[in-house]
Amino acid sequence: MTSIVKSIAALVLLSGFVSTASAITATDAANILFIKQEEKLARDVYQVMYAKWGHTTFKNIAAAEQQHMDAMDGLIARYGLTDTTPAEQGKFTFPELQALYDELIATGSQSLEQALKVGVLIEVTDIADIQAALDATRETPIRRVLTNLQNGSRNHLSAFNTALSRL
Repeated sequence: MTSIVKSIAALVLLSGFVSTASAITATDAANILFIKQEEKLARDVYQVMYAKWGHTTFKNIAAAEQQHMDAMDGLIARYGLTDTTPAEQGKFTFPELQALYDELIATGSQSLEQALKVGVLIEVTDIADIQAALDATRETPIRRVLTNLQNGSRNHLSAFNTALSRL
């Protein structure tokens, strides 16, 4: 995520995604915008996997991912950022997230076991990306939201691992 965040941070500075009244760094802004779409990726993948496999783990965690997106929306509003997250399911403004979504849907559609492994991969990735964002910020409101998201992702990871062990 580091090179992605640097690219986004440069874009944020050059294109006015952050209001001048904002007190956060371009890196913080880039992290917030990226993590919002990363949480959307998780939600959207889990919704598709629930529709395909009917496993309640996907349904429950998709709802939690929407809460994560809502929490990121709070930070976006607080810091006056411009959210470019597409409303359409499975669509992303970051090409790397779009490619990952497409790959995860293809993999998770092979079997329930593969779908649950996709859930594990998403949560491990989220935890690492959120940690990188936590390491990069000093802003208390951002740290609070990200810590809550990371704790939620740890719970999701546990749920997916438990579901896998029960197959």
